[in-house]
Order: sequence, then structure tokens, then C-alpha cells
Amino acid sequence: MSGIVYGIVIVAFIVAAIRHLGGFGDMGGTSPMEALGQSMIEAAGSAVTLALGLVGVMALFLGLMKIAEKGGLLLIIARALRPLMIRLFPDVPADHPAMGAMILNISANVLGLGNAATPFGIRAMQELDRLNPVKGTATNAMALFVAINTSSVTILPTGVVAVRAALGSNDPAGVVPTTLFATLCSTIIAIIAVKLLEKRFKVVAPDVPTTSSAVALDETIGDPTDSSSASSVGGTALPEASRAYPVWVSMAALSVVIGLIPLMIFFGAAIAPWIIPCLMVGLMSFGLAKRVRLYEAFVEGAAEGFRVALRIIPYLVAILVAVAMFRSSGALDLIFGPIGAATEAVGLPAEGLIMAILRSLSGSGAYGYMASVLQDPAIGPDSYTGYLVSTIQGSTETTFYVLAVYFGAVQIRRVRHALAAGLIADIAGLAAAVLICWLLFGT
Repeated sequence: MSGIVYGIVIVAFIVAAIRHLGGFGDMGGTSPMEALGQSMIEAAGSAVTLALGLVGVMALFLGLMKIAEKGGLLLIIARALRPLMIRLFPDVPADHPAMGAMILNISANVLGLGNAATPFGIRAMQELDRLNPVKGTATNAMALFVAINTSSVTILPTGVVAVRAALGSNDPAGVVPTTLFATLCSTIIAIIAVKLLEKRFKVVAPDVPTTSSAVALDETIGDPTDSSSASSVGGTALPEASRAYPVWVSMAALSVVIGLIPLMIFFGAAIAPWIIPCLMVGLMSFGLAKRVRLYEAFVEGAAEGFRVALRIIPYLVAILVAVAMFRSSGALDLIFGPIGAATEAVGLPAEGLIMAILRSLSGSGAYGYMASVLQDPAIGPDSYTGYLVSTIQGSTETTFYVLAVYFGAVQIRRVRHALAAGLIADIAGLAAAVLICWLLFGT
């Protein structure tokens, strides 16, 4: 990410300097270089304002998710997924710890619980490596698991909804159906891509065998070598995920999820206002039925939301200042203007194109760029472009980061077809996001 930010800044500076020294580009008595400096100060201030506006919304959503987590909703989803996972991963024994860890990881991603999903993902990779006959080379199961992570089905993109609400969107939850549609499409394509590519990318023994080990991760992820952090969420032990509902329950749940898509497309305008109130009532009722101490659990989750909102301030300042420089200097129009003009004909404006590129490279960078686009008075959160960049943020994962962390955790150097499948899933997710946003919000 350092190279990306520096590249944006230096390009913006060079373009502004050329315009300034060339004596053209002055508007209203403000020189290009002066406008560049002003945009930097304004962007830094707006980053802090945005983060402070997020505090309450993030506290609300993470408080509700903590109630769901402590009530065992994660395990309910995990048990529903298990029959499907056994068929997707025939090389992994049904009772192996890797299966339980993968199920919990995917279940956490479905609910938008990124902090819980990553430790489970690390644990799953460590367990999968125990089944790996060729150390240092990704197995078919590893490649499929990582590809599913980069395109994971998401029912509630809490972070995106929170940003949209903080920026005054009239329909902050309007991205729920678009995100669900895009992630379903990208996940299906990811699975198909892995199954087709694994036959072309044969396993080749490495020159120097390596042993599995864990990489150090930051405090937002936790210690992957600590079995307590990777094997439990809300005090629930990992072996619980080994239990499963009957197959018909899994198929019924999958049918309901798929059935939500046309329902939201045709009745989205009527349903959208109900989503957030029903979410609060539903999750609190679920927690009450599970005898969760609602107030204490909500406060615990809200405290996490408060810390998250404040922790992202440095990231927002860095990316919003860089993007503001890129825009005010004229570099954005110069570089992406011609490309954006071509892609806009198929529903992908320049902002969406930049967002798609950033999303595969940097989660924090994409998050900040989404905020900068939604803050733009000429765009706003409720425009077609606003919905598109929000959907892209919520429906794809930071592919290169996921590959680096998950494969690095077990020292996998030959990733085989995992990267190709992940990028194919990213492209599929982008195409699905453009399609669904154009159908619902295009003009």
C-alpha cells in the first residue's frame, strides 16, 4: 500500500507542478499548486469528521452483531453449511479440524465478522497444511478455500452500511441486495474456476521443503498460533462446528438466500426501510431467546465499534489526502478520464474502475476511496456511482492480502491456481455489481 499511496501523491504533485509552472489551469485566481495544498488540508479534516461520524453507527452495528455472536448465530450458519462444505472439499475428511475451521471462517464472513473470520481462516490453513503431502505447495483444498474467502457471500456488509449512514444516505442499507447478488455470483464463479484450473496446475514438489508456521499479524486479527483465539468466538469451541443439520435444512437455507435476490430486486424500495429496524429487533429477539445478556453484550460490541471507528482515522487521512491531491491536480481526469469514458458505456465510470483496482490491492485504501467518492457533492451515496462503489467495497475481498496472509501463515510459496481463481472471482463480482446496480439504480 505504501507504493500505491506514494505513486498517487507523486503523480498528483508532478501534474499540478506542470500546470502551475506552465501558467495554465488557474481557476478563480487560485493556482494549481495552491488548490492542491487546500485540498490536502480539507481532506485531512474531512477524514476525521467522517471517522467521528462513524463512531455511533459502528457502535450500533457491532453491538448488535455481538449479541448474535454470543447467541450462537455463527454456529447455526456453520451447521447449515457443513453438508455443502463436505461436498465442496472431498479431499478433507469430514471430521478433520480443518473442516470445522473453514466452516466457521465462511460463516463469520457471511455475517461480516471480519475479526472473527481471519483467525478461523489461519487455523483452517494450518490444519489443511497437516494434510498437505507436498509442503510449500498449495493443495486443491487450500486454493478453493482461499478463493471462496476472496469472494465470500455477504448478507450484511456492516462497514459499508455504516459509512453510508454516516454520510447521510437516504437508504444506507440499499447495498444489502446488491452486495448479496454480487457475492453469490463471484463465489459461484470462484468455485467453478478453481475446479477447472486445478486440473491444469499440477502439483510440483518444491526444491526445498518447508515446514508450516504462522506469520505475525496485527492486533485486529489476533495471534493465529493461539488456539484459543482461532478456535473460539464468543466462548464457543471449534468442535461444535463439526455438528451438522440434515441436508434438506442446508438446501432450504440456500434456497432462501438465493430467493432473497429477486425479492429485493422487485420489492427493494418497499423492503429497504425495514432492514435496519428489523435487524435490531430480530437480533435482540434472537439473543433474548438464547438467554444472552442483551445490554452487556451490546455494550461490549459497541465498545469494539468505538475502537474500530477511531482506529481507522490514520488510514482515512492517508488515503483521502492522496485521493484529494489526485483529483485536484487534474491527474484523475488525465489518466482515468479516457479509460473511464470507454468503460462508462458499460456502466463502469472512472470512480468504479479505480475502486475495483484498489479493492484487490488494499482494503484500507479501497475503504478510504469509497468514502471520498461518497463524500463528493457531485456524486453522493445515493447516486448510481455511489451505490456501485459501495457494492464493490462490500462484495469483494482484498485478494492479494488474503493470499499473502493465508498462504504466508503456512509458508506456501507455490500458490498454483489460487491467484488466477481469485482474480477471476474479482472480475465476476465487479461485473455482477455493475449489472445489479444498473438494474436497480441506473438512469
